[in-house]
Amino acid sequence: MKLLSWNIQWGRGMDGRVDLARILRTIRKLGDFDVICLQEVAIDFPGLSGSRGEDQVAELSAGLPGYTAVYGAATDVPGGRGGRSQFGNAIFSRLPVGQVWRHLLPWPAEAAVPSMQRVLVEAVVTSDVGPLRVLTTHLEYYSQRQRQAQIDAIRHLHAEAWALSGRTPMPEEAGGSFEVFPRPAQALLCGDMNFPATAPERAQILAPFAERTPGFHDAWSILHPGETHAPTVGIHPVDFVKQPECFDFVFLTEGLAARLKAHGIDAATEASDHQPVWVELV
Repeated sequence: MKLLSWNIQWGRGMDGRVDLARILRTIRKLGDFDVICLQEVAIDFPGLSGSRGEDQVAELSAGLPGYTAVYGAATDVPGGRGGRSQFGNAIFSRLPVGQVWRHLLPWPAEAAVPSMQRVLVEAVVTSDVGPLRVLTTHLEYYSQRQRQAQIDAIRHLHAEAWALSGRTPMPEEAGGSFEVFPRPAQALLCGDMNFPATAPERAQILAPFAERTPGFHDAWSILHPGETHAPTVGIHPVDFVKQPECFDFVFLTEGLAARLKAHGIDAATEASDHQPVWVELV
């Protein structure tokens, strides 16, 4: 199984142009991926710099035939053409997709700090390495307090999923909206976490769980123990970091960590202000 995670900045490259065809060309050049997780995907949001208000989920789906698209809007506001302007994260999977969840993350009030609603998109997929939950998110940038609250919520959701993973459905739950679908214990969490690898938020994600809940492990550190994380932002000049940093991570639960074969970062592309990150499991 190969998975790619990338904050595409609504398709806006370092040249200021929004070009989703360029995003798709870059993905194809990098490899043949079973699951593609993208952050900052917009629908009818002409206020975003360079955007024409395109339906980016539709455009990306058209360029990824054979993939199931799962979109989770964090921001959902009235649009300028009578519709809705949406901004969030997407999972594209050519593996069978089971149940899907869209979890709005905490947004503690901080009047003096710019911030936005954030979302965690979760989808169960069936892969050659077994069933697993793919989770992708884009945490708050400006507020550490909000990021930490969002991480706490993600950890709670993971522990909840683990507690439900071995549950036996009751006869009353067969068919209809109460039907129980598998929610595997093993999970892969990826996305733009908006903190550097040295930040306490990374340790917060990696902290052990109680009651046998499988903890998360950093894919980079599994294959490169003791080495500084390769940067995923700031390789090309941006105004939100002073030096190149790793903001984009893939975290795996213990059952998947032993299956990790490769971890890659494309440092060359200028199709976004972040670099694509991918992993391969065997």
